[in-house]
Amino acid sequence: MKKTFAGAGFALTLLLSPFQQAFAAESTGQIRKIDNVAHRGASGYAPENTIAAFDKAVEMKVDYIEIDVQRSKDGELVIIHDTTVDRTTDGTGYVRDLTFEQLRSLDAGSFKGAEFAGEKVPAFDEVLDRYHGNTGILIELKAPELYPGIEETVAQELRERNLDKPQNNKIIIQSFNFESMKKIDALLPKVPVGVLTSSRAHTTDQALQEFAAYAEYFNPSYGIVTKDLVDRVHALDMGISSWTVRSREAAQFLIDMQVDAIITDYPDYVDPRK
Repeated sequence: MKKTFAGAGFALTLLLSPFQQAFAAESTGQIRKIDNVAHRGASGYAPENTIAAFDKAVEMKVDYIEIDVQRSKDGELVIIHDTTVDRTTDGTGYVRDLTFEQLRSLDAGSFKGAEFAGEKVPAFDEVLDRYHGNTGILIELKAPELYPGIEETVAQELRERNLDKPQNNKIIIQSFNFESMKKIDALLPKVPVGVLTSSRAHTTDQALQEFAAYAEYFNPSYGIVTKDLVDRVHALDMGISSWTVRSREAAQFLIDMQVDAIITDYPDYVDPRK
């Protein structure tokens, strides 16, 4: 059965800043709040998917940090975007071919600047323990087809921390792999699920209806966002979170489109007070 959609940032509050007040829902008088999601942490200002980037995002008072989860050769869940370590560390090779100890020995910060030398590839449990309760966590399963059973492992980590229960939508799981998200929906029926896409083929009425059967969020790249798409997603009781904002113009465009969340490398582009 479809989970009840709890908001994607809908808020009943009178204390939102002007930057958060996208518009008042005409039928109910509710205020819709645009969530500010730090993409791989505040990755415009610190090395992506590191504690430095996540700490910076929390300092900037974002609503969520977005993290990418993969698995080491010896079965540990780690936070890194690419399926290889080459771009963001001083190592080489596929994440799945390196042990956790090998991954942790890499420098995951120097590519962003000498001041970040020594930043490590974080573990999933480390990030959960450090940040849950302090900010929302948008968990992306990165290439889960490479890691059979990763959905069960992620689910277990969340259950151990009671994060499989409703938390005001402060834990969300998303992926480009739709079958993986169907598994997550079955494993964690109370945790909101999001589907990621950059393809207009996934914006047809039929496709959206299929997503709405198991997902609470439809999360497209901002290049395919239109007001019509936002309206059709909302009509199916899903939220819409769009990515990846790297300019103030893109942030303003998505605010104008009335999306529910903006996934950005620069949280201050979404809310200038950051």
